Amino acid sequence: MPIATATAAKRRILIVDDDAQLCEFLTEVLQHAGYDTVAAASGDEALQVVAAGEPDLALLDITMPGMTGLELAARLKAETSVPFMFLSAVEDAESARQAAAHGAVGYLVKPVDAARLMPAFEAGLARADDIRQLRRTEANLNAALAAGRETSLAIGLLMGKFQTDRNTAFEVLRDHARSSRRKINEVAEQLLAAEETLNGLHAGFASRISKGKS
Repeated sequence: MPIATATAAKRRILIVDDDAQLCEFLTEVLQHAGYDTVAAASGDEALQVVAAGEPDLALLDITMPGMTGLELAARLKAETSVPFMFLSAVEDAESARQAAAHGAVGYLVKPVDAARLMPAFEAGLARADDIRQLRRTEANLNAALAAGRETSLAIGLLMGKFQTDRNTAFEVLRDHARSSRRKINEVAEQLLAAEETLNGLHAGFASRISKGKS
């Protein structure tokens, strides 16, 4: 049982570089450290790998024939949630600036040795985890705020229609949700949608009556 759990917890790393020897070296070092790896020799191949299942982190060579690492990073950022760090043969301020501008969580300069690779890699992976958690928290918060806003609107609607106070309107809405075994925000959404439909029908009737009088 512990072995299965450990295997399930392994992080999957995508290595993208047209240098087969470097890919082999990075694969060996990362697998020795307990990570699962998959290698791609081009940007197109990398996108195919990601489409089959997003890795936890991608290591991207900046300079590759065809699709460059920067172009691949732009695709990953726009189309996926895969965090990435760059591998570059050049160590200069402009390369680092471009990496940061593309949203990289780390930057490694070739030639890469194991002593420098693992600290930089693990720091990048930790930053990727922090970003992923922030996005998850933001998504949950936005969902909660949206649900709360819809519920508040539904309560206001009930108060106006039935000339009742806020607490009574909330309790009726909550009791109805419980009796139908649904979430209160789902009932609120349905109520608001029904009101919108009724308003649309009312406008249609009013228009027909107005035309009939004229």
